[in-house]
Amino acid sequence: MKTTKCISFLFIAFLISFLGISQTIDLKGQINASAELEGIHILNISAEEYTITNSKGVFEIPIQINDTILVSSVQYLKKSIVVTQEIFESKFISIQLKDRVNELDEVIVGKVLTGDLMSDIKNSDAKADINFYDVGIPGYTGKPKTQKERRLHEADAGKFVYYYGLIATINIHKVLNRISGRTKKLKLLVRLEEQDACMNKAIAEFSDDLFGHIELKEELKTEFFYFASEDSKFLEVCKLESDIKLFEFLIEKLLAFNIQISED
Repeated sequence: MKTTKCISFLFIAFLISFLGISQTIDLKGQINASAELEGIHILNISAEEYTITNSKGVFEIPIQINDTILVSSVQYLKKSIVVTQEIFESKFISIQLKDRVNELDEVIVGKVLTGDLMSDIKNSDAKADINFYDVGIPGYTGKPKTQKERRLHEADAGKFVYYYGLIATINIHKVLNRISGRTKKLKLLVRLEEQDACMNKAIAEFSDDLFGHIELKEELKTEFFYFASEDSKFLEVCKLESDIKLFEFLIEKLLAFNIQISED
């Protein structure tokens, strides 16, 4: 009888513990940064939940213990946080972001250039890098993949089924990643990374021309670029690598953005 009670007690304790671990709560957060606090992206990668901060840098997002929270913004460096027991119990988190600083490459003073391109090349000490083909080895010479792109490739590479004569082999690694949702999460992260890169390009190359044509308050400029990047066509246009098409797209979005804020 005592043994049965002991087992029942342990089972109930285990059940309570399990329910506590798997419980979902709304985590409130405060972003601290040097400048703009509104419109910062807050992504719960584990639960695939998403929100943005308000004008005071405050946000709220559903979480569980061990979830990974990604904080992303054009102005600040990305930050990744794992939800600990302490964070879960406090139901609040304060996050300090660092400014994204663009550093110039080191300038090395060497030989004086004459202005004659062919002459300067001949007098240069620079040597071309040895590539795969110089030594007869096949290799990849395209654009290097980012870390997130490499992880996605590793998780989802190859076919689902390979046939060797009459024998069929299933790509278990690919199947399990699809079933668990890991591939879907990695695709989302790659898309966010591409979106950030395109947004940075748009800000760097078109800000002066855009706001020279259509005036916009300084505090709304960052919000506009997020507004434009959330359009499903943004990445598609950006990948065309046509400055004219991207500029035309941004002009259209800026007109739409002005109409939206005037209605609000």
